[in-house]
Amino acid sequence: MDLLTQWLGWMPNLAPGLVISVQLTGLALLIGFPFGLLLAVMAEAKFLPFQWISFGFVEIGRGLPALVLLYLLYFSLPDAGITLTSLTTAIIALSWNTGAYASEYFRAGLAAVPLGQKEAAITSGLTGWTGFRIVILPQALRISTPPLAGLAVLVFQGSALAFVIAVPELMSKAFEIGSITFEYLSVYTLTAVIYGSLTLVFLGLVRLLELRLGRHLLRN
Repeated sequence: MDLLTQWLGWMPNLAPGLVISVQLTGLALLIGFPFGLLLAVMAEAKFLPFQWISFGFVEIGRGLPALVLLYLLYFSLPDAGITLTSLTTAIIALSWNTGAYASEYFRAGLAAVPLGQKEAAITSGLTGWTGFRIVILPQALRISTPPLAGLAVLVFQGSALAFVIAVPELMSKAFEIGSITFEYLSVYTLTAVIYGSLTLVFLGLVRLLELRLGRHLLRN
């Protein structure tokens, strides 16, 4: 049996795992990005407890490897009487990790908004939350978009870590095939090709987004 035929024969078994990997990534981004924005806003707040809460979530989320966070939540929470499914645990851990890193990009985006824009908002009577929502936030999001898109690629790659807590994602399905056929090299090579191909496609989209936003910023 040639390699291509072998790979095509495995694809129906790998496809459900790929779907889970994409869903896990999407949920981690859907939760993690807004969480990161919230942490960034709290970090810049004048209310000191908000700053400390943000600091705690960010430092834990960034300081602990995603793998350690997965183990910590999955195996330690039952001792506190909290039992979560492996998929739910993976979503929480990856969302936390994503939000912690995204918060730094959002903070950089907020800091990069020109002071003149902030002063113009105040002069126009747009103060407090209104000025932040209408003037500052849209510009900060535009500035933060390219690094956040790059982070999304890393989150997709990091979704493979969910294999260690029995989430039936792509790596888990590859391991199942390998344990049955003992063709570990072949099946893991196919898995690497799948991850690499999707990553390259997404990186291409990120590059196009960066170029488009760069032209938009130059016009402004």
